[in-house]
Amino acid sequence: MNPQTQLSLALPDDTAAPKSRRGLRVLHTSDWHLGRALYGRRRDAEFEALMRWMVQTVQRESIDVVIVAGDVFDTTTPGVRAQTLYYEFLVQMHRSCCRHVVIVGGNHDSSLFLQAPAALLRPLGVHVVGHACEDLSDQVLLLRDHQGEPELIVCAVPYLRDRDVRGAVQGADLQAREEALVNGIRQHYATLADLTRSTLQGLSHPVPVVATGHLYAAGSQLREGEGVRDLYIGTLGQVHASVFDPIFDYVALGHLHISQRVGQQDRIRYSGAPLSMGFGEANQQKSVFVIQFEAQARNQHEGFDFEIQAVVVPVFQKLMQVRGDLPHILETLRTLQDDGTSCWVEVLYDSPEIVGDLREQINQRVADSCVDVLRIRLAPRFLEQGQTGVVEVDLQDLTPDEVFEQCLQAHQIPLTQQPILRESFQAVMTRMHQESKQEEAPLA
Repeated sequence: MNPQTQLSLALPDDTAAPKSRRGLRVLHTSDWHLGRALYGRRRDAEFEALMRWMVQTVQRESIDVVIVAGDVFDTTTPGVRAQTLYYEFLVQMHRSCCRHVVIVGGNHDSSLFLQAPAALLRPLGVHVVGHACEDLSDQVLLLRDHQGEPELIVCAVPYLRDRDVRGAVQGADLQAREEALVNGIRQHYATLADLTRSTLQGLSHPVPVVATGHLYAAGSQLREGEGVRDLYIGTLGQVHASVFDPIFDYVALGHLHISQRVGQQDRIRYSGAPLSMGFGEANQQKSVFVIQFEAQARNQHEGFDFEIQAVVVPVFQKLMQVRGDLPHILETLRTLQDDGTSCWVEVLYDSPEIVGDLREQINQRVADSCVDVLRIRLAPRFLEQGQTGVVEVDLQDLTPDEVFEQCLQAHQIPLTQQPILRESFQAVMTRMHQESKQEEAPLA
């Protein structure tokens, strides 16, 4: 890699010296979705700022190990700029205080693309597990310090696809397929837990154990517009917190974009996406987690105590959702203009009054200003009522779920029949997504 291409992520001089600390320090992040656009608007500047901030945070917080719990990229064929940012970050980690980076594949990632350079990256302290390994012991990573002494075990579990944990259940209904998938995931983690115990027995001293996952854990918080578009998050493959064996001192999860605990357990957490992936996430405070393990285990069998710090990610591009009637929308846009900060806006028109030139009035208000309206649409309740005369509704602005809901309304499907149809639709979407992943090819 040309060193000149790495200048954008270079560390400032005042972060060069790590501060003294006690115990191992791990940074947990996930769901970067590098390369993602927002309604056609490229976000390269945001992603570059995020990667620069991530590098500086690793150095400032004296991080020993970085864990990225899936969805590094937004698509299976990431663009050149997204790839460049990814590899620049890994090179900067090698030059920093960080000794190891562990990366697992997510459902948006191409497992083949991530895995391809794994052998080349390993000498840099970068450990990539893009897909489930045939030999699960290859997913139990024993990480060592500069003196060669064991310091951490990471059970690196990527997004587990249907083919990874069970064979196809021919003719089975949705419930049977779900049970088979969940049992397969449970067995996968149980096998890794047993392998971890065997590994620990062979060490001269205990070390902390971290497991990763890219999945939907039961009871986790979901919100509309969370940013996981074009894939199914529902109940299929939903696992309970009991899947994670007590041998795992900490479980670093990805897939959901909201930072949260699972099952009220501090040791099982989603870091959430570090950037708002859509306007529905605009009001969420984004963060990464820093976990500091105590230098000594509680005892030989009970694992390690730890402290968790949420490090807030700055907002690199302001997003805002403006909802209301036309006077409220125009006044809010004027206030945003007066603020002088670059702001991308989604307008939700929420009024029974028909305004034929709504788009023209909004565009005129924000012309030649720091406010950029990326999307104008009707509030959901007006779409349900079929009032589409105010603003045109493009198919690309709708998710598959929204299209399906409109089909249910258009065909006047009885309310009693809608739940089973939704369940079948979600099962089909899940199957299509899994099959498309099986057919994917790595980027040349």
